[in-house]
Amino acid sequence: MSRVIGLARGALRLDLVPEIGGAIAGFRSEAPGGTIHWLRAMTPAAIAAGDAGGAACFPLFPYSNRIRDRSFRFEGRTVRMVHPIPDAEHGQGWLAPWHVASTGTDRATLVFDHPAAEDWPFAYRARQDFALTDGGLEVRIEIGNAGETRMPAGFGLHPYFPRTPRTRLRAQVAGMWETDDRILPTRLVAPERPRDPRAGLAVGEVALDNGFTGWDGHAVIEWPERGDGLTMTAQGPLGFLVVYSPPGEDFFCAEPVSNATDAFNLAADGRRDTGMFVLEPGQTAMARSGFVPH
Repeated sequence: MSRVIGLARGALRLDLVPEIGGAIAGFRSEAPGGTIHWLRAMTPAAIAAGDAGGAACFPLFPYSNRIRDRSFRFEGRTVRMVHPIPDAEHGQGWLAPWHVASTGTDRATLVFDHPAAEDWPFAYRARQDFALTDGGLEVRIEIGNAGETRMPAGFGLHPYFPRTPRTRLRAQVAGMWETDDRILPTRLVAPERPRDPRAGLAVGEVALDNGFTGWDGHAVIEWPERGDGLTMTAQGPLGFLVVYSPPGEDFFCAEPVSNATDAFNLAADGRRDTGMFVLEPGQTAMARSGFVPH
């Protein structure tokens, strides 16, 4: 079974599984009244199977979400990738083991080095810094171009939150990408009820798998049945919020990410609002996310 690194500060607990995609296995509070899970807890079976898809949160490197047909055009070159999913999804970081660069009682750093290969023809280094504070969890993510050519990139986090019938998500956004049956973007529209996070999104009632644009980096999740909530924040180039609330599941996702779904192909078609950024050799990009219970 993969090792679990446990961090603690006050009542807060964070469990990491470096070998399983550098993922978070759990983030919770231990109180006299019992345990409060702020993220979906990874099951022992998922840990034993090495299933990052069953994690509490996994990293997205070197892009978020899907790339149509596992290919895109970049600076006159067609990039074709080998990937286990037909529309390449979430990059390589969540599918590979990470190295533990450092760890302490309430903080840890994980690193992933990816050479130029068939699943991504650019070399890069990804890094995650986790820190429990008196108020919550802070995650710093970084990606650096370790190759000799310019590299298109994006990044983010894929947290899974508990979903109850009355769970609500509130966030200020500007637009929403409608999608086709492959969950790929077709049209950018203004979100309307009941799919509008600005009005309070009832994730316990609405099925979604959409990316929202123009996010201001602040989202509030409320669990009325539990009488508590959590604020998620983002700093840096994380201007997109992906909401995934599949029917019949006890979780939903609200993902702070830097790019739209299929951003590289949208950019190749001339769009300038995809969130894709380009790293020069040796250049890095960094962002922060916070998870503060209340």
